[in-house]
Amino acid sequence: MRNITNIQKFSVHDGDGIRTSVFFKGCPLNCEWCHNPETQKFEREMQYDPGKCTGCGSCASVCPVGALAMKDGIPCLNRELCTLCGKCVNFCPAGIREIAGHEYTVKELVKELMKDQIFYEDSGGGVTFSGGEAMSVDLDYILETAKELKRQGVTLTVDTCGHVPYERFQELLPYTDTFLYDVKMMDPVLHERYTGVDNKLILENLVRLAADGARIYIRIPVIKGVNGNDQNMTDTISFLKEHDIHPPQINLLPYHDTGSGKYPKLGREYKGTNLHAPDREEMEHFVRLFQNAGFQNTKIGG
Repeated sequence: MRNITNIQKFSVHDGDGIRTSVFFKGCPLNCEWCHNPETQKFEREMQYDPGKCTGCGSCASVCPVGALAMKDGIPCLNRELCTLCGKCVNFCPAGIREIAGHEYTVKELVKELMKDQIFYEDSGGGVTFSGGEAMSVDLDYILETAKELKRQGVTLTVDTCGHVPYERFQELLPYTDTFLYDVKMMDPVLHERYTGVDNKLILENLVRLAADGARIYIRIPVIKGVNGNDQNMTDTISFLKEHDIHPPQINLLPYHDTGSGKYPKLGREYKGTNLHAPDREEMEHFVRLFQNAGFQNTKIGG
């Protein structure tokens, strides 16, 4: 079993058609703009909304290990002591507590995914493995699930940052219809500054994956003042051309901060407060750069 934070129904931005997206927990990157911070760590976590807490103290009164203590009318969580037993979740009258990460067996997960089979068939959709980074969790689990989906005629899309050993791509490739491959920025120093790792392995894997015949959609999160500039876009175009990579689709994804509110719930600080999206005119300019270079199916958004 592996930790999953969400099984999102009727996704229309995670690949072709109507899809059900599985958000696995754990990622080798730590992007400053991450809008799914609950998927960054591999282990389960307690999350709660302190802004909606009524200060009743019910959670602290039922905690069996003393991980919750009331201070000035506010429950303070010691995450090192917390065993994630879930008692505070059950006893919170405001319903503001939950555990990020739920375990599913392969059988349980496939059963849940197959509930939407009719939507896959009618729309040309299927299942998307996302996260976090699905490629970084237990490979046997991912492979077994992918094989069962293929056996039942469900297409599989894998959303990946690319920072995993290439052998994992080789194993999963026969059962994957499309990879949504993030190319965040070409400058390795900036890449490490904003994501925690450089991009050497990511770019190497992209080249090898394309050479092995994978169907790849390139996705570029665009952040003003970081990678939202002509230099990064032309460098990306040059890299794709140099390595004879011809993605059937390129998606330029404007930065957004819709996940910033999740960070306080996890006891973390959002580092992207100074990040911004390029305006519409800038985004359209970047699209034209790719289209003029021969990548006609380049568009804004997923």
